[in-house]
Amino acid sequence: MASIDEAVAPRTPRSRSRVRGGLVTVGTVLALLAAMGLTVLGLGSADNAVANYDASSWLWSAARGELARVNGVTARVDTRMEVPAARRHPMQVTQTDRLLVLRDLNTGQISALDLATLQITATTPTTPGLGVSVALHEDAAFVVDAVQGVVRQLDPRSLAPVGEPVRYPPGITGGAFDGEGRLWVAVPAEGTVSAITPAVLPSEAADSPVGSPRVQTYDVAEASHELVVSTLDDGVAVLDRTAGALVTVVAGTTRRTALASTLTGPGILPVRTSGPVVPVTVPGQRQVHAIGDGGEVRSFTVPGDGDRLGPAVAWAGRFYCADEAAGTVYAFDATGQLTDTIRGRWGGPLELEVRENYLFINAPEAATARVVDDSHQVREVDKYANDVLGGDPPPEPPPPPPPPKKPQVSKPGAPRNVTAAAGDARARVSWRPAAANGAEIIRYVVEGAGQRLEVGANQRSVEVTELTNGETYRFSVHAVNAKGAGPARSSNPVTPTAEVPDAPTEVTAQARADGTVVVSWPEANGQGNTIARYAVSATSAGTNAPVGEATGTELVVKAGELEYGTQYAFTVVSVNDKGAASQASPVSNTVVPFTVPGEPLELRAGTVADQPGTVAVQWSPAVANGRPVTGYVVEVGDKRSEVTDTRATVGGLGDGQNVTVRVRAVNEAGEGAQATTTARTVAAPRVTVTGSSATATAATVTFTVDAGGGQASCTLSRSGQPAKSGPCSSITMSGLAPGTSYTFTVTATNAAGSGTATRGQQTDALFGVASCENGPDGDQRTYCDRDRDGRNGNEIFSVPRQDNDRQEGWAKPGTRLKAYCKVRGTNIDSWIYNDNKQSTWWVQVEYGGRNYIPWAWLNLEGGDDINVLPTC
Repeated sequence: MASIDEAVAPRTPRSRSRVRGGLVTVGTVLALLAAMGLTVLGLGSADNAVANYDASSWLWSAARGELARVNGVTARVDTRMEVPAARRHPMQVTQTDRLLVLRDLNTGQISALDLATLQITATTPTTPGLGVSVALHEDAAFVVDAVQGVVRQLDPRSLAPVGEPVRYPPGITGGAFDGEGRLWVAVPAEGTVSAITPAVLPSEAADSPVGSPRVQTYDVAEASHELVVSTLDDGVAVLDRTAGALVTVVAGTTRRTALASTLTGPGILPVRTSGPVVPVTVPGQRQVHAIGDGGEVRSFTVPGDGDRLGPAVAWAGRFYCADEAAGTVYAFDATGQLTDTIRGRWGGPLELEVRENYLFINAPEAATARVVDDSHQVREVDKYANDVLGGDPPPEPPPPPPPPKKPQVSKPGAPRNVTAAAGDARARVSWRPAAANGAEIIRYVVEGAGQRLEVGANQRSVEVTELTNGETYRFSVHAVNAKGAGPARSSNPVTPTAEVPDAPTEVTAQARADGTVVVSWPEANGQGNTIARYAVSATSAGTNAPVGEATGTELVVKAGELEYGTQYAFTVVSVNDKGAASQASPVSNTVVPFTVPGEPLELRAGTVADQPGTVAVQWSPAVANGRPVTGYVVEVGDKRSEVTDTRATVGGLGDGQNVTVRVRAVNEAGEGAQATTTARTVAAPRVTVTGSSATATAATVTFTVDAGGGQASCTLSRSGQPAKSGPCSSITMSGLAPGTSYTFTVTATNAAGSGTATRGQQTDALFGVASCENGPDGDQRTYCDRDRDGRNGNEIFSVPRQDNDRQEGWAKPGTRLKAYCKVRGTNIDSWIYNDNKQSTWWVQVEYGGRNYIPWAWLNLEGGDDINVLPTC
């Protein structure tokens, strides 16, 4: 949906022969939607309802769908704000000290937030996708529709239109403020750049008259050159990628610096440049060229491989250049020497913005950012700070894959489908892209009729004027990249004539779910001749290129021909049977090509250890392909579920089951390609006994456990006794009878069930030593020498008492006796003959069978601990 209508009023006339844009009358912007609800996380809104103080910036986190206000002084977040229904959405964030404007690229909705109250003041819709942008400076706001070529001033408080919009030819670029509050827009079709001074906002108290924005236009390039814009502290820098030149407009003075011998590939600029030096980055060559205000050039190389460099940003005498593939920002001093390497666990785009005397480095897909002060101290920012919200942050995304190997680089191929159509003393030449052959195309060169025209790489059509009607012409086109000029391809011959057909009166475009775009128009008036064909061109921000021809009144642009998620509008030229062409038709409505989403990325599935029949699935978002991903279809075995998150837990499966996992993203066009992996549910454990050992009263069983993907707990048991828990490697059971055979059972248990294994083990025999030492006096000196009448040490009985009739014998001191168990009997005191040992315990020993000796006379080996013996 478009938010700007089209009615024409003239721009200030200029003395130049080329066709110009003009001031237009525009209908009222669509009625404001109900304010979009936002949730302030952590601190109360009353504590945060203050204007954005100096040194703070709002940073977007796509993974959480929230904004974080970062204090540059402390490098800490003080406020977090959730934007409902915006998770994983790319977001344009534009801000001043008191205002914050958001544009959701997935939905196109623009929202204005008053930072004094943290309340949404207004919302308005625009066409989703790339092509519309918002610019903000103090109390002035603009919406720039680059595809349609319309620049509209809005009141940032209400998003209501202010004055009349400015209309340019379709396919403008730029749209940012300089430090003096002028909005700069480049017009590649004209080779110009315009400074737009905002109209004064009306008073809130009365319906005061409103003027229109004032426009100043400067020539910076030839028509149809490819232009890139960076606003300055006072003025603008325009990179003419086609001619290889940097043009600055400062205080109304234009200065041109030739870079054709310096630039070895297409260059890029930051949206805003602070200071007098403009850095031009050439990603394909990993080079930065710093151009001073006097035209001096200093060049340096960025370390690493690949071409995923962002534009270098000038800050406090240094240049900061982001390598998105490596998740790294490199810092260079004014001489081009590498001074710092800032690394983070960053995947996806990196945004560098100088604001409030600090450089903010944000990765929308990551949980952290960086703040760099003017002394170049770098500090990490936790965008999910616990003291603001509480709770643990989500895991960081996996590190980015290594950059691909550099392709073979050579001169470009020949352009395809070079065609020419004649007009009245002119001809329009168009072509399809040439093969770049590893180095981005810098420009196309059109030759013929004694003319040589250079055209931007993203234009691919040009109008050749000053031709003679009735004379036949043929044109050639070749491409140029860093390796030089490629082969030329010639057009068909054309003969200019005054007898040209009319253009179609209107053009309509419709994006279809299969990725195609249908462009249609009414039949044009041939003015006495037959219309043989229609040539269709597509316009996006800064780009104008042919997309095909049709003999009827409809063209279907093939899926993939246009970039999904980018805004396009179309014009049509009528060509009659004599090869004469009309002027271009009015521009069509804007559409955003789309199709089903791409395959979900980095699909992973694993066992849920503590739940039976369950697997956990996780993935990274699929490429949306022009429409927001609304959910994901998850199929695990025969189970199907639909989720909106990028993770799911699926249960109800069999234990120990191998399952196939399929995940597909869903958008307006339907279900996309599936990502596939496999997983296994937790299985019941399997136990393998690897050994056992024993002492006289304890046994140890060693074993291994295959936990089946779960978390197992283990026990050791014997018949009739409680099980003993222990580690799932070995368990020792004590309190056993010496010299006894046992059967032990090892049991391992997890969420899916239990597994067991058994092991037989006999305990070692326990021996005691019959102990009696003679005393020092009289009969004491021979007391222990032999068995004698009456009581004596080391006597053995068939019962646990000293019963003469039940005595079985006498053990000579020092005799080792095999002990079985213990039993209570009469109290026996060994007195001085065995260290005054006294006890009611008797020990069953092997002595002519199983008989009893007082423990007072038997010292058990291994410490004489009566408690190690079981009770008989």
